[in-house]
Amino acid sequence: MERSGQNLWSGVLFGIGLVAFIDEAVFHQLLHWHHFYDLGTPAAGLVSDGLFHAFSWFATIAGLFLLADLRRWGALRWPRWAGGVLLGAGAFQLYDGTVQHKLLGIHQIRYVDDILPYDLTWNIAAVAMLAAGAVLTVRTRRAPHARASS
Repeated sequence: MERSGQNLWSGVLFGIGLVAFIDEAVFHQLLHWHHFYDLGTPAAGLVSDGLFHAFSWFATIAGLFLLADLRRWGALRWPRWAGGVLLGAGAFQLYDGTVQHKLLGIHQIRYVDDILPYDLTWNIAAVAMLAAGAVLTVRTRRAPHARASS
């Protein structure tokens, strides 16, 4: 049974959730660099972080449910799934770095005088993940079906 699209979407959801979780846990909670929404009060920032955290776990769990279904049907293709993870992670990070940081200005990576190195690092990493995910996705588009191993 071929489930190429499900392999891809499971990975994309997991990648979005994983990168959102890492962003929230590392930059919001551990380093205290920003909140998801920094244009209001500190309380609003904490509530926005909680909603962002819930979103990241929803995406992660949805991706894992799809992954479990793929394994159950013997239709899991790890390289295609990994391509989806990289696409989801890179797309979310690039969206965050361009739309949320620059267009909407709801928060920055870090509040320092010279933000450019942070922006470049964030967005270059996003583009690298997108490129690697695109390569894997294209290479596995017509790959032969392989049963999942335990």
